[in-house]
Amino acid sequence: MTHPAAETAVTGKDAPRLLPDDEHNRLLLRHTHPPDWVNPTPKPLYDLVVLGAGTAGLTAAGGCAAVGGTVALIERKFTGGDCLISGCVPSKGLISASRVAAHVQRAGVYGIRVPAGTSVDFPAVMERMRRLRAQISPADSVEHLAKAGVDVFLGDGRFVSPEGVEVIPPLATRPNGPSFVERSASGGVAGGGINGARLRFKKAVIATGGRADVPPIPGLKEAGYLTNETLFELTAQPRRLVIIGGGPIGCEMAQTFRRFGSDVIVIHNAGHILNREDADAAAIIQQAFVREGIQLVLSAKTQRVERRGDEKAVTVESSGRTTQITCDAILISAGRAPNLEGLNLEAAGVAYEKTGVTVNDRLQTTNARVFAAGDISAPFKFTHTANALGRMAMINALFWGRNRMSRLIVPWCTYTDPEIAHVGLYEQQAKERGYPVTTLTVPLRENDRAVLDGEDEGFVRVHLKTGTDQMLGATVVAAHAGDLLSYFTLAMTMGKGLSTLAGPIYPYPTQAEVIKRLANTHLQTKLKPWVKRVLRAILAIKR
Repeated sequence: MTHPAAETAVTGKDAPRLLPDDEHNRLLLRHTHPPDWVNPTPKPLYDLVVLGAGTAGLTAAGGCAAVGGTVALIERKFTGGDCLISGCVPSKGLISASRVAAHVQRAGVYGIRVPAGTSVDFPAVMERMRRLRAQISPADSVEHLAKAGVDVFLGDGRFVSPEGVEVIPPLATRPNGPSFVERSASGGVAGGGINGARLRFKKAVIATGGRADVPPIPGLKEAGYLTNETLFELTAQPRRLVIIGGGPIGCEMAQTFRRFGSDVIVIHNAGHILNREDADAAAIIQQAFVREGIQLVLSAKTQRVERRGDEKAVTVESSGRTTQITCDAILISAGRAPNLEGLNLEAAGVAYEKTGVTVNDRLQTTNARVFAAGDISAPFKFTHTANALGRMAMINALFWGRNRMSRLIVPWCTYTDPEIAHVGLYEQQAKERGYPVTTLTVPLRENDRAVLDGEDEGFVRVHLKTGTDQMLGATVVAAHAGDLLSYFTLAMTMGKGLSTLAGPIYPYPTQAEVIKRLANTHLQTKLKPWVKRVLRAILAIKR
């Protein structure tokens, strides 16, 4: 069984493409990489040059233009980056559809009878996702950026000096004759338009992001596989899907495709999925997976992959046993790798490692003129973090800012059902840093709205510095954990303690009330025996 998927160009040798070639992807392409786009004539000197038009790059470039600076933004593929094309936007489009499918499948629990034979129309689900993605894309479009005052250059950007970047347009847009690189090398003057450009900058931001890290499994390349860059371009549903990697992306897509009706097997190298999270939090998701029929192969190593006609055979070793799994498609979700290739960082004096560009706490590289933000340099590889770091890099670069990455309060959420959301430190991390920790947990089954919604599986947890009101971290496992977590994130960012969350009036019944309950539990622990004795004495006097 074949599963059509697009192959977007990443080498800069050809114009990027999107498949399937339908009206939605053609609209998306016109917004994010217009085929007829002509690069502008470069300005003599830019306040800021940004490489990469993902979330971090868009934020840095847009921020510079907003304050009146001259800025150039270079993108080889699509403005909007992974988030728009192959990450947050398309994945949540599919997740929302899969949750509707799950509600239909569980409708009987609520006393709702649905017709027998109700099924998922996979092509229609994918078409909806593509339509909504295209609908969202104007905010990240080349046209929008240009109107905001950003000089947008489509092509490959590479450093040629500590203060200069060269842009090489896609081959499909170049005229006949010597390439720009050849003309520059022979002494030609770097100009603008479709021939290429050399840009000089006062400061620069590297924001080229990352991609799926494909493990060196024998036979994998020959058999064929999916990553997040091709998964969302499927037009036929894989009947049997193997997912290598039980992290956030792998788990989200495992549950999604299972709810669409695929047989899903997750191969993970740790003892439980989502092993970064608290074990009891991850266990709730793991139990949900088992109930829904997702097969888990844990503490496993994928030894090899073979192609057998339209099928693929995956050989896995787990707990001393070797088994072979037959499937129609393989999704690789085993981590991320930085997009370093082709940047010629040596010419700029920018140090880098396998994990990405080396930066200090202010996001400055080993070249004082050059900063880096987002997945190319940050340990937290989330869209919202890239947004914050892109803004930080712009401010620090242009205005001698002293903002520090280590001071950020970073939340994240895995959009399984239920969701897991976390901010700050885990209990073990806090202890390793020398904090005395007190942990408070309230289960969702004690919240009326969660019970009434049939969403009472999960809990709200906070880690406090013992004897204080200071929150070190918080975890929420709930159907809407990402939304609930924001209460903790806001309080921690504002430097407020847990007691602050007990003060407001929460509408009843809402799941957010569980946060007030947690805060009140904390206040009760602060009510020492001697305080109670004093209060009783006061009450006795007032009688």
